Amino acid sequence: MPKTSFIGSLHKNVFAGFVVSLIALPLGLSLAIASGLPPSAGIVSAIVGGVVVALFGGSHVTIAGPGYSLVVVILTAVTTLAGEDYYQGYLLTLSAIVLAGVIMFVLGLLRMGGLAAFFPSSAIEGMMAAIGLSLIAKQFHVMLGVDPSNKGALELLAEIPSQVAAFIALASQDAGVLVTGSLGLISLFILLFNSSIRNSFYQRIPAPMWVLLIAIALSYYYEFTGFENPIPKTALISLPNSIEQLVVFPDFNFTWSIVSVALTIAFVGSIESLLSIKAVDKLDIFRRRSNASKDLRALGLATSISGLFGGLNVVTVISRSSVNVTQGATNRSSNFFHGVFLVLFVLVFSQTLNRVPLSALAAILVYTGYKLAHPLKFVSAYNIGFEQLLLFCVTLIATLSTNIVLGVLIGALSTLISHIIITRDPLLFFLNVFKPNVLAFKEPEEDTYFVSVKHYCTFLNFYKLQKKLDAIGYTKKVVLDFSLCRFVDHTAMEGVESYVQYYEKKGGLVEVVGLDTLGATSTHPFAVRKVGQNPLSRVLTRRQKQLGEMAEEYGWSFSAGAQQLTASLGSFVFFATRSLNKSYNKLVDAEQRCVIFDVEYSEGEFIAKEDVKCTVMSLQLNGEIPAFTLSREGLLERLYALAGYQDIQVPNHKEFNKRFHLSGPNEEKILKLFNDQLVLFLESNTVYHIEASENRLLVFKNERLLSPSEIKAMAYFGRELVSLIECNFTS
Repeated sequence: MPKTSFIGSLHKNVFAGFVVSLIALPLGLSLAIASGLPPSAGIVSAIVGGVVVALFGGSHVTIAGPGYSLVVVILTAVTTLAGEDYYQGYLLTLSAIVLAGVIMFVLGLLRMGGLAAFFPSSAIEGMMAAIGLSLIAKQFHVMLGVDPSNKGALELLAEIPSQVAAFIALASQDAGVLVTGSLGLISLFILLFNSSIRNSFYQRIPAPMWVLLIAIALSYYYEFTGFENPIPKTALISLPNSIEQLVVFPDFNFTWSIVSVALTIAFVGSIESLLSIKAVDKLDIFRRRSNASKDLRALGLATSISGLFGGLNVVTVISRSSVNVTQGATNRSSNFFHGVFLVLFVLVFSQTLNRVPLSALAAILVYTGYKLAHPLKFVSAYNIGFEQLLLFCVTLIATLSTNIVLGVLIGALSTLISHIIITRDPLLFFLNVFKPNVLAFKEPEEDTYFVSVKHYCTFLNFYKLQKKLDAIGYTKKVVLDFSLCRFVDHTAMEGVESYVQYYEKKGGLVEVVGLDTLGATSTHPFAVRKVGQNPLSRVLTRRQKQLGEMAEEYGWSFSAGAQQLTASLGSFVFFATRSLNKSYNKLVDAEQRCVIFDVEYSEGEFIAKEDVKCTVMSLQLNGEIPAFTLSREGLLERLYALAGYQDIQVPNHKEFNKRFHLSGPNEEKILKLFNDQLVLFLESNTVYHIEASENRLLVFKNERLLSPSEIKAMAYFGRELVSLIECNFTS
C-alpha cells in the first residue's frame, strides 16, 4: 500500500482541488438555476461543503457540494411554499435546508452510516435514472432557449419533439433564440464527444469548463467586434459582486410543508451521499474505508451552514469525487482547496461569469441527466434479471409521477413483493425478519472466521452481514456460507462482491460458499438466487469456477451437477445415523483414488429434522486397514468415553491424546498403524475428521461447505495421509 505524508502530497491535493473547482463552478451554477435558486446558491454550497466536510468529515478523497438528486425537490419547494412569491419561497426553502442539515447531523450521531443498505439496488438505480430524466425534462427547453413550461417531468419529456420544432421555427425569426439555442446544442455536443478528442492539451481542462470558456469567448467576440450580443440579459446568469451580496439569510417559519421538504432533503441527500462514499472508497489507492456516520454528521453541519447563508444542500458527489481521485488527491485537503478556489473565482471573475448564458449551463445538466438515465442502465438491469428491469422501471415511473421519497419506497415495496412471488413463500420473510440470522465465529486453532447466513439475505437484512464483516477486520480470512439460505437477492449479491474486492485490496480474503445449489434467474453474477432447480444449470458460481480451475491445474475432472450417491458412504460411522440426500461439485483425481464432493444430508426427524451441507473427501487405499475414527477431542467425545466408547491412547504422545479422540474395534492394529511419523503428521496439520472402513478413508474438516482454498489444503492433506498410511501398514 502506498504511503505519503501530508506535506509531501500537498502539491497533489492543491492541483486536484483546482481541477475539481473548474468542474464544480459550472455545475454549481447550473444546479442552483435548475433548482429555482440564484446561481450564487450553488457556489455557496460548494464552498461550505468543501471547507466544512474537509475539516470534520470521515471520508478521505470525496468532494462535497450541491448534488443532482434534489434539484426537482428544491425547485418544487421554491415554487409552492409561498405561492407565486418565488423569492419568499426561496427563503422558506433555505429554512428547510437548514432543518434538513440538523436531521442529517442527528442521523450521523445515531450511526446511520449504513442507511443506504436498507434500499434495494435496482430501486436506487431507478431513482437516479428518474432524477436524470427530470433534469432533461426541466432543462431541455432552457438549453434550446425556448419558453419554459411548468408542466410535470413526464409531460415535458413528451413535449421534447415539439420543443425542438419550436426552436427551429423561432430560430429562423429571432437571432437571440438562434444563438442561445445553438450555443446550448454546441455545449451538449462538446460534453457528449469530449472523450473522443485525444488532444492532450484539450483534455487537461474538464469538459464543463470548456463550455464556460466558449460561452464567455462568444460574449467577448461580440463586444470586441462591436456587434450587439443577440442573447438577452435575461438569458444570462447573474452573480453578486461581493461576498456580502452572495449571502442570503433564510426565513424561519416552520410549517408542516417545510418540515416535509426538510425530511425529503435529509433522506435523499443522505442516501445519495452514503452511496457515493461507498463508491469512492473503491477508488481510493490507499484502500481506506470511510467513517460514513462521521461524514454524515459533517454533511449535515455543512448543509445547515449552507442554508443559513443562502446555499443549496450539501452532499457527497460521485462525479467530482472521481475526478478528485484521478487527479492524484490523497486526503481531505483537496476538498478544502476546491472550496478555496471557488471563493477566488467569485471574488476575481464574478463579472466575467455573468457573461455565461443559461443555455450553456442547461446543456451541462441535460448531459448529466443523460448519464444518470443512460440507455445502458436499462440494459444492465435486464442483464441482471428481467425482474430487476421491472423494479428499475417501477421505481423510475413512480419517482417521476410522485416524488423521490415515495418513488424509492414504492421501489422497495415492489422489490419485497417480487421476492415473495419468486420464492412463493411470504412467511420466509415475515417470520424471520427479526431473527438473528447471521452467525460469525473464529474457527478453533485457525486464523479463519466463519460467517453463516440463514433463511435469506436481502436488502432487508444485509446490514446485519455488513456489521459482522466490518467487525472481523479486512485483513482476515473469512468463509461466508449461504448454504442455509433459501433466497439471496441482487442487493446482497452485489454487496458481497463489494466486500470480496475490498478484502482483497486490504490483504484479506472472503470466500463465498453455499450458492451452488441456489437457482439463478440469469447468467449475471449478481442475479437473484433461490432454492429449487436451477433453470440455468450451466451457470457456475465463483466457487464452482475456482474448483474447475483447480481441477484443470491438478489434471483432475470436475462436474458441477448433482451426482448419484454411492451406498458405500453409509458404511462409515458418521453417516450411519444420517440420511444422505444428494451430492454435487465432484472433483476426481486422475487415478480415481481421491474424490472430493459436496454432500447434503439430514439429521433428526420430523420437526427436529435439519438439512446439512458438507464437503467431504473419499480416499481409496491399495490395501485393507483397521477401521478407526479420528476426530478433535471435545466434550462429546469425553461423554462417549464415559458411556463406554474407548478413547485409544497412543503411547508417548500426550499432546496427541489431548488433542484427538481415536477409537476403533481393534486397538492393537490401530496402534500399529499410528506410528510416530503418522502422529507427528497429524499434529502438524489442521484437525480433520477421519474414518477408515476397509480400504477407504472418509475425510472432512467441518460440518459445512469448504472454500476452494480449504479444498486445496484438504486435497494435499489427503494425498500425504494416504502415502503415510499405506507405507505404515504395508511395512
